[in-house]
Amino acid sequence: MPIFNMADLRAALPRHSRLIGIDPGAKIIGLALSDVLLMLASPYGSLPRGKLGKTAAEIAAIATKEGAGGLVVGLPLSMDGSFGPAAQAAKDFGRDLAHAAGLPVAFWDERLSSAAVNRAMIEADVTRAKRAKAVDAAAAAWMLQSALDASVPPG
Repeated sequence: MPIFNMADLRAALPRHSRLIGIDPGAKIIGLALSDVLLMLASPYGSLPRGKLGKTAAEIAAIATKEGAGGLVVGLPLSMDGSFGPAAQAAKDFGRDLAHAAGLPVAFWDERLSSAAVNRAMIEADVTRAKRAKAVDAAAAAWMLQSALDASVPPG
């Protein structure tokens, strides 16, 4: 499947297709879903990180169920913006996942997404146990919202 920049992925989507945001953690994959107008990202859930084929099948099933036409995978760039081992691993995972799921993919900088979400949840007085269950999907939504906001077509 093709790898796009975010603006090109958005432009290539069929009308009223959604995007799935993916925050690929070492143990848990956070998922988010856009609305059909590609304006708003919402947390969707999470999956345990397992074998690629099983993960791809689950994400492809979500895409079919929810009408998603593409993936936006978070890239954990280094704080200086450089492309380190974690970003390379996320890019390899996203590329392989897109191919296995049969969906186009774009990558988006997700630096500090989990930290921002955790901070917001702490300020909202969310308990540690509830934060642990929700942070991965919320981080995926934070990353996807950033990508949607930055790729709004002019006019």
